[in-house]
Amino acid sequence: MGNILTSAINKPIPETSSRCLTECVTAAHNFEVIKYSLLEGTGIGKFVSSSKFNVSGYDWNIRIYPDGAMKEDKAAYMSVYLCFCGGATRDAKVKYTFSLLEKDGKVSNLTDGAYTFSSASTGRGWTNFIDKSKLKELLSRNDDCLTIRCVLTVIKDHHTEQVGTVPVQVPQSDLHTHFANMLKDGEGADVTFSVGDQLFSAHRYVLAARSSVFKAELFGEMKETTTEHVKIDDMEPAILDALLYFMYTDSLPSDFDVDQNVSLQHLLVAADRYGLDRLKAICEEKLCQKFDVQTVATTLALAEQHHSLQLKRACLGYLSLQDVLRAVKKTDGFKHLTTSCPSIMMEILDKVAPSSQV
Repeated sequence: MGNILTSAINKPIPETSSRCLTECVTAAHNFEVIKYSLLEGTGIGKFVSSSKFNVSGYDWNIRIYPDGAMKEDKAAYMSVYLCFCGGATRDAKVKYTFSLLEKDGKVSNLTDGAYTFSSASTGRGWTNFIDKSKLKELLSRNDDCLTIRCVLTVIKDHHTEQVGTVPVQVPQSDLHTHFANMLKDGEGADVTFSVGDQLFSAHRYVLAARSSVFKAELFGEMKETTTEHVKIDDMEPAILDALLYFMYTDSLPSDFDVDQNVSLQHLLVAADRYGLDRLKAICEEKLCQKFDVQTVATTLALAEQHHSLQLKRACLGYLSLQDVLRAVKKTDGFKHLTTSCPSIMMEILDKVAPSSQV
């Protein structure tokens, strides 16, 4: 009897497992306010709002109250609110953070909250987001500019599923790593590009699969007989290096300086030349955040010549800001713009006419 009982105790018992999964979508929106000090004195309860942004089918915007949202705060604070502007028909359960971004990348005043929005125009936030004395110090360090960053997570449905007792851990895809090593090692390369005094080896089938232009050059009627060496003019070695790396990995190399406006412009031109639409869009998105008084004119000329509509809109919007066009007209880039893209001048005039800068 004792042996039977011991055997029953030592016998493994059946075991099952389940897990609950909650889906969510997270996105961020940066709301930049230029010449913020001009908004002070607008009055308690008065606000400026960002453009609408969509997260998981819901529309949102950010509202800034320069003199505060509530009378009891006596205009001592700047208030910040996240506003629900509608979209999907069901309630929106969210978590969100607000923070201030400085031009050197420093993040301050990080706050977080959670709420379930049930109707359009509902807002949640902080009436005393930042004391005006602290805000004044921040503005003095950032050329009277202010950027509010909102990171918003929309919490969606949850479900429970049964799982095995020993879950299989599937490793992350490393296909891009293997392709990067293949490009770096040059093993099996069958075409060489020369740019200036530098040579770059590559695999023609990879290039043809990624670019219809390369496919035509290397395999179509455009190709030269037994083409093994291709000379590329009007391109810097660093740009071709970044272009090839992107074609093999769908990402930019870590040593490519995405903060350099000129490098991004050259890479956008190369991406457009070889029909790499995703790379062109990446460059366009980064350039929308990088231009200033000295570079906006050349960036606008680039956008016009390469049909980059979003970048063009961003440049025209920047030129419409108070006193910006007056400063830009003194740059060499503006002279280049007037000669290379004379048709764009009427669009600039139409954009800035309401502010009477011209």
